[in-house]
Amino acid sequence: MATIDEVIKKSLNPFDNFAAGNFWKEHELAPTVDSIHQEALTQIKSVLDRIAQDHQTRTLILYGDAGVGKTHFMGRLKRKLNNEAFFVYIEPFPQSDHIWRHILRHTIDSLVNAPVGQTDSQLILWIKSCLSTIRHDLQSEHQSLIDRIKGFFGKQKTDTKADRKLFIDILKKTIGTKEVYNANEFFGVLYGLTNPELNSLACEWLKGDNLDDESLKRLQVKQSIDSEDSARGILGNLSKISGKTQPIVLCFDQLDNIARLPDGSIDLQALFNVNSTIYNGKWQGFLIIISVRTSVWNENYKRIQPADLDRASEKVLLKRITLEEAEALLASRLYQLYHQASPVPNSSIYPLTTEVLVKAFPSRKASPRSVLTLGKRLFQEYKEWLFRDKKDPKPLWLMGVILPPPPPPPPDAELKLLWQQEYKKVQGKITKITLLAAPELIRMLQEALEALEVQAIKPKILKGNYASYSLSYQQPGKKERVGVVWTEEPGMRPFFDVMNACQRVVSNNLCHSLQLIRLASVGQPNLAGNQIYKQIFTYTNHHHIKPSVASVHYLATYHNLVNSALAQELVLADKTINLQELQSLIRKLKILHNCTLLQDLGIVSKPEHDNGKGNDKPDLKPVKEYLLNLVTIQSFMGVIALINEAERQFPTVQHSEIEQLIQQLCDEHTVKIIDPKAKLQDQLIRLVT
Repeated sequence: MATIDEVIKKSLNPFDNFAAGNFWKEHELAPTVDSIHQEALTQIKSVLDRIAQDHQTRTLILYGDAGVGKTHFMGRLKRKLNNEAFFVYIEPFPQSDHIWRHILRHTIDSLVNAPVGQTDSQLILWIKSCLSTIRHDLQSEHQSLIDRIKGFFGKQKTDTKADRKLFIDILKKTIGTKEVYNANEFFGVLYGLTNPELNSLACEWLKGDNLDDESLKRLQVKQSIDSEDSARGILGNLSKISGKTQPIVLCFDQLDNIARLPDGSIDLQALFNVNSTIYNGKWQGFLIIISVRTSVWNENYKRIQPADLDRASEKVLLKRITLEEAEALLASRLYQLYHQASPVPNSSIYPLTTEVLVKAFPSRKASPRSVLTLGKRLFQEYKEWLFRDKKDPKPLWLMGVILPPPPPPPPDAELKLLWQQEYKKVQGKITKITLLAAPELIRMLQEALEALEVQAIKPKILKGNYASYSLSYQQPGKKERVGVVWTEEPGMRPFFDVMNACQRVVSNNLCHSLQLIRLASVGQPNLAGNQIYKQIFTYTNHHHIKPSVASVHYLATYHNLVNSALAQELVLADKTINLQELQSLIRKLKILHNCTLLQDLGIVSKPEHDNGKGNDKPDLKPVKEYLLNLVTIQSFMGVIALINEAERQFPTVQHSEIEQLIQQLCDEHTVKIIDPKAKLQDQLIRLVT
């Protein structure tokens, strides 16, 4: 086996940081040190235990400084307590007047995921838990009814009107209908969850999708959840079911990017209005966690009504970690390297030392981010010293001298690499545009327009219920105003209403050009909505754009980075990047220029494609860029490590194709294999400077 120094020379830097994100979607988990924030975890578990016993909803504020690990802690909380509660992640809400529908959508979106080690989704487990409790509560004389309840999820399950009616009757008798919103339809849709043929449709209805008439008929419901009142009612129903199951944990994170008030401050009051409604309604079985940076909380809590503030009675502080915990954190990242080496180093943080930590953090306290940033810098310096065959100059920290970090390198390569990684995650999550609500799509589009310095962006060119589906801006290079409406709801009734609202915009000359973004159908020619659509968007200066799912992937990836930047969680080249810096980098690197929706809107120019029709070969340009960016960040690394990382990022690309791309980079003199005659596992590759 190789020595530890030989392993280090070939390895990636184990302290490379990435932007924080939705903890529910992070499948590749960073190593965890159990002692870090253990007190906070115990405190929250105690609150959850009380809710499990008395079913009373509680709210807690989870706060801490930037870099203390709030988002990582929430992920750890979910993993630790996954068997004791159902966990929900709520994205930052883009519109305050849409907040209940936003919370409902993201609640169902989280519940349709299966916990680690389970085949059923949280939603199915939730229904099974409810039925199990009901079955347990029934007396023995109801044995036939007990057997029928077991059959709702059985392999030989039938789906008859009698079964549906029985299911609804059972829930009515055991949960009751008092204060259950739209009880018959709600319980009927829950029955739909037990039917594989109706399950996905039932989930779409529950999260508030505007379904077409045929889908509503299949579910035996009259209408979709199309208002704040109905969304609030369905969430209230979920709480009543939760009284017979495990608690539901609603996690609100990255609040820096929620809807804003006219003065530019975040609208925390809207969130606390929701919280007060839940308390006043005596909803059961919820633990509401509001995760916020200490500075953001201190700047905004005085804007919240005192009575609403008092209902968040539990407060949990995430503190900085001790040097002992810092050492354990470093050791958790270095662990994999040590087990590739022989002999194993005596120190668990080699090549770093405890003395270095003491000198770097004289207060003996640090944030996890600052510890990992230090580890990354010192590991890289040691690796480069090994590359020089341990020739002077030695890294000063090896001689006990800790200097301030040098100016960070340009973050371009790290952002490109991070973009590819985040884009891949988004591709796996968003498989169709309708998974996102219209206000979210408009918010993402607005963020992209702001990054590209489009002027005079104003929300809500439409009036009425669909105002949050729209915005307007000044056409780049011109004085004309452009309106944008984005709606993907398949139902023709809401489409008719949106077309009516568009007609009023056109009639009142509120914009020079109106752009309808819609991939979904515009209906049959005999429908009123389609007729208005034709009047507006046929042979006029108003246009209908059909977006691709790939365009939404671009917008959603950038949106995730915006969330991280505003929460001070986006770290590139050892520097925390703010929103303005992110926007500048996005423009400099022209990352959004490949978004076809922005091209169709005329915001960015369309590329001049070569005539590659009939060429079925996959585009390997992203793979080549990934290889170059990775070597740029690492300075040098093992060729095998480079190939392995590329195969993990692009699993459909062949090993031989990756080797060919590396050879192309060598031929172009951007990278160089230092010892090409050595065995592949011993070869090193470096950036040509």
